[in-house]
Amino acid sequence: MRIGIDVGGTNTDAVLLDGTSVLAETKMATSNDVTSGIINALDELHRVRPFPTESVQAVMIGTTHFINAIVEADRLSPTAAIRLGLPATAALPPLVGWPDRLVTAIRGRGYLCHGGHEFDGRLISPINRAELLRVAEELSSLGIRSIAISSVFSPVNAEMEQEAASLLLEQLPGLHVSMSHEIGRMGLLERENATIINASLRELAENVCTGLAQALSTAGFSAALYLSQNDGTLMDVDYARDYPVATFASGPTNSMRGAAFLSGLETCAVVDVGGTTSDVGILQGGFPREATAEASVGGVRTNFRMPDVLSVGIGGGSRVRSTDGQVTVGPDSVGYRLHEQAMVFGGTTLTATDVAVAAGRADVGDASLVRDLDPALVRACLDVIAGDVSSVVDRMRTSPAPLPVALVGGGSILLPDELDGAAKVFRPDHFAVANAIGAAIAQVGGEVDRIFAVPPGQRDDVLDTAKQEAVDRAVAAGAEATSVEIVDVDEVPIAYLPGNATRIRVRAVGDLTLRTS
Repeated sequence: MRIGIDVGGTNTDAVLLDGTSVLAETKMATSNDVTSGIINALDELHRVRPFPTESVQAVMIGTTHFINAIVEADRLSPTAAIRLGLPATAALPPLVGWPDRLVTAIRGRGYLCHGGHEFDGRLISPINRAELLRVAEELSSLGIRSIAISSVFSPVNAEMEQEAASLLLEQLPGLHVSMSHEIGRMGLLERENATIINASLRELAENVCTGLAQALSTAGFSAALYLSQNDGTLMDVDYARDYPVATFASGPTNSMRGAAFLSGLETCAVVDVGGTTSDVGILQGGFPREATAEASVGGVRTNFRMPDVLSVGIGGGSRVRSTDGQVTVGPDSVGYRLHEQAMVFGGTTLTATDVAVAAGRADVGDASLVRDLDPALVRACLDVIAGDVSSVVDRMRTSPAPLPVALVGGGSILLPDELDGAAKVFRPDHFAVANAIGAAIAQVGGEVDRIFAVPPGQRDDVLDTAKQEAVDRAVAAGAEATSVEIVDVDEVPIAYLPGNATRIRVRAVGDLTLRTS
């Protein structure tokens, strides 16, 4: 058996799975500190369906701890960015374009040092050890506890980042080091930004992962703990301590993977309606379509793996207003205070959930508290919701052909059984906890993304090398070797570089190897 948990802005969902069978599910309000909400969800799951904790082999969690810290610019470590690239790249120093509030929150400092490579591995300049020693001395005096090291074209040759990390750790034992070749893709500034964000979260990740592990232990679980990644795969808790940035989009990704599992659809649009937002993504081959452009996180441009998701501020907790006959829904929401502020729970705020109850689409709270709502207001509100969501689905299509649409999330009760432009609408069983199911059934992945020189007549050999490396990475991350398969191969010839340079991206996934007692 395994447990999947997904933490949203309003609710924390949990499911108990035995193989592919859903044994129990629960939905609890997300707590302000997130962790206690997870524990409450586990307790409720055990109350709904008592089970021996020792029979659970793994607990998978999709958490908002880390993205919340960046959005709120809170609980971040003092961080320095060290770039190896001089005499190149000096025009745009580290942290360029960052919002002032985030730079202040991490006490951000940037250092430019010699080093880096060209796309084909040729040296820009050698590392200057004396330069790095001076940086180490200053970091020590400033109390900087976490650093991000980036080097020009480090996805091609990572040696300089590794050498600089080793030297700095010799001088400053206990320093948290994040290296850009392990986090981002091609594109120096975006990769560097992602690495700085990751570095600023390392102390929080240590505390959160330790807290989650201790909480599970206290609750009597000896199961392995995994966290969901942005691409729909899993990472173990030790990996999460080092790479918290990989969890940022785990919520929408879990919902899409859960939708694929529940509906049996491998290619469709998925609409996940939560308490605060509706997230729309596209499934291709059972996995979320990845964003091709850089992603903005807290106002910072980054380029690590993120699903292609569009969000609209409509959810079960969205505030409903009627002004001069014009009905608006959201984008503001009562969030996890839904059970305090919504009218059906005795509150005074008119929310989308109140409208759904008044329309007979939901049976929560006390329906008598909204029976006097104007029917015209109810109809207008539901029309606005359906129209806005249909518009977002339409924007996500890459061809004129209609797509089937899978509706998941507790807030999907707000949507009708037909949507404009949809080939067909599916609302599968257990739709309200699809995100937690997506976490529970997640697989383990490995990815290669870098520039290869492809000699004439050797394209297949180069592709085979990249595929094998992706498979090896998946197995090293905990995938069962016999279950690993290649799910995505992308080749982009780079005409402006010599030597038949080609950017090759390969992704492999496999089933998680579960411990047996």
